[in-house]
Amino acid sequence: MRPTALFRTYQILSPFALPFVARSAVNKLRKAGVPVHRAHERLGHATQARRLGPLIWFHAASVGEAKSVLPLMAHLLDNRPDLLLLLTSGTATSATAVAQHLPRRTVHQFAPLDGVGPVTRFLDHWHPDLCVLVESEFWPSLLDGCARRDIPVALVNARLSDNSAQGWLRFPTTARYVLRGIKMAHCQDRRSRDHLRSMGLEFAQQGQNLKAMIERPELDHKILAAERSDLANRPVWVAACTHRGEEQGVLAAHKRLLQTHPHLCLILAPRHPERAGDVLRLIHDLNLTVAQRSAGGTLAEDTQVYLADTIGEMTLWYTLSPIVFLGGSWTDAGGHSPFEPAAAHAAIVHGPEYKNFAETYAAFLMQDASIEVRDSTALAQTIEHLLTDPGRAAQLAANARPLAQSGDAALGILARQLLDLAQITIQPDQD
Repeated sequence: MRPTALFRTYQILSPFALPFVARSAVNKLRKAGVPVHRAHERLGHATQARRLGPLIWFHAASVGEAKSVLPLMAHLLDNRPDLLLLLTSGTATSATAVAQHLPRRTVHQFAPLDGVGPVTRFLDHWHPDLCVLVESEFWPSLLDGCARRDIPVALVNARLSDNSAQGWLRFPTTARYVLRGIKMAHCQDRRSRDHLRSMGLEFAQQGQNLKAMIERPELDHKILAAERSDLANRPVWVAACTHRGEEQGVLAAHKRLLQTHPHLCLILAPRHPERAGDVLRLIHDLNLTVAQRSAGGTLAEDTQVYLADTIGEMTLWYTLSPIVFLGGSWTDAGGHSPFEPAAAHAAIVHGPEYKNFAETYAAFLMQDASIEVRDSTALAQTIEHLLTDPGRAAQLAANARPLAQSGDAALGILARQLLDLAQITIQPDQD
């Protein structure tokens, strides 16, 4: 299949934009504390050697996607213990979040930018037997580079919004050319499956959402006990994964709740910890006492708001609190996965904006496993109800628990499909 004029135009223009994009990407990583040699991985410069053996490359854009694919990677190693795994992502937050949880024989690198140079350098070094794209990462140069080298591409947990699908369908011939190397598509919802089929991937199938196939991580019991000791049996609720424009409503709700629950503590965990300074200013503006996790603050008795501005500790906060408000649902962020707080046995409250997980939240609401609130007033009323009626909170959590299934059987099937696609045999004693 020959490249289209639109694709050729993209390839011609992208080198002119690449220096500016590269400078921005590298600077962003450097500001987050990433060493310069690792930041240059975005340019396709590998910082680890490529060991001998079959290698499967997973690309996950950010934290949620990277964490969701870890159990699948572990299943692959169960079937082929000598397999090499490469996980790439684009943000410093994602690298930190998965650093302590990578399966054995797994390397993390920052993903190459979508230019011919970075992609070529990356593929020349790693020579993957299979490229696995997690959720919605469609990059033309990357996909074209894999297709030209006969590296099969699989989509897992694919999610494609209406707007993205409409954009691709405006140029159907270019879409078919760019996506020609995709040989498998596992979709997290029916809408994405239908979109991919309309784009020419007739084999796209809906499967279980990887974010539902999570196991509750083991916590450090000493840390958990210390946090509970600091709380001293005070009531607590969590506002997790909040975005710009949401903290004001959460904090206003908390201030109302303090009138009837003066010892109540709010654990506020913004989606992007680097926004901690902005969030602190909002807390101070409301004259609330605050302790900051990254600065060594504790859940002391006088702490009204605990700013949990660290990475990789969400399970701890979910375990500490019987009630969780999930952010990203009062903005156009599209919501965040409810499966992790469900697995931690928390009652889930959220806003109405969850287009990225429409089917998931529909199932939670249908099973009375979450409560939807439209604004700060409704949030305060709902948290008040759950605080004064802990039986209701416990019922919500119990209804959500079956929805956060481990999914071992489904992960095993998906792992074997990926090995087949990569033409990597399963070891006989593992079959």
